[in-house]
Amino acid sequence: MADVIDAVFDAIADAAPEVRAGLPDHRATRDDQNASGDTQLEADVWADDLLFDRTESIEGVNWYASEERDAVVTVGDAEGGYAVALDPLDGSSNVKSNNPCGTVVGVYDQPLPAPGSSLVAAGFVLYGPTTTMVVARDDTVREYLVSETGATTDLGPVELPADPTVYGFGGRVPDWPPAFESFVRDVEDDLKLRYGGAMIADVNQVLVYGGVFGYPGLESAPDGKLRAQFEALPIAYIVETAGGASSDGTQSLLDVAPTRLHERTPTFVGTDDVIAALDAALPDHTN
Repeated sequence: MADVIDAVFDAIADAAPEVRAGLPDHRATRDDQNASGDTQLEADVWADDLLFDRTESIEGVNWYASEERDAVVTVGDAEGGYAVALDPLDGSSNVKSNNPCGTVVGVYDQPLPAPGSSLVAAGFVLYGPTTTMVVARDDTVREYLVSETGATTDLGPVELPADPTVYGFGGRVPDWPPAFESFVRDVEDDLKLRYGGAMIADVNQVLVYGGVFGYPGLESAPDGKLRAQFEALPIAYIVETAGGASSDGTQSLLDVAPTRLHERTPTFVGTDDVIAALDAALPDHTN
């Protein structure tokens, strides 16, 4: 298992400089939508194709799935092995405005769709002022600096601070359920707002400073916006491994078991106490 996971994240790190360097040439909007109904940028499809090429030949990786593809692609021996699920370019709408974006990776030990409990590793690359990669596996989270050649420098372990500092929540405020809006009004008395439109950049702020990030179920969309398989479950695995907590409003996201590849779920990750307060404020994740 270790060799397969090493190979996956080595391939992701190796591709990261190429993804970053290619963003200026792939800023245009396509006429197509992805399987989740979102408008695609050229960058979304280009990053997906690149990361598929880098991971599909890794021995032990038998399935590849991404937010940009309708279905799982079988790339190895379907009798066993691992599934790699990616959001190739999280926050791709930020490319046009030159704000941070990233790549999210989940490695599952069974075919997709799969529950959060089947994750064996998860990570993300953040294309910010520097390119960094965070990897959770074997009960630890580590951060790496990714060079222009794809080489990585270990920056050390990542542990969520006990004292929360920042918060960020998606969705239009008028579309928030009343119980969630009431919770946010309490949170904003003590924490600083940090929300940039790229999930992984906002989650990284929570990892660095402590606090909470979330995208709730909305009045118009009770399941929220984030995809369980590609976004919510991998970031929950990272945050929980770093000493934090996650929730869909009723349970840990790692207890969520999607039945559809592109299923969405309300998503909250952060400091234990804040997530506990959130769960207490939301009797269920539809109100």
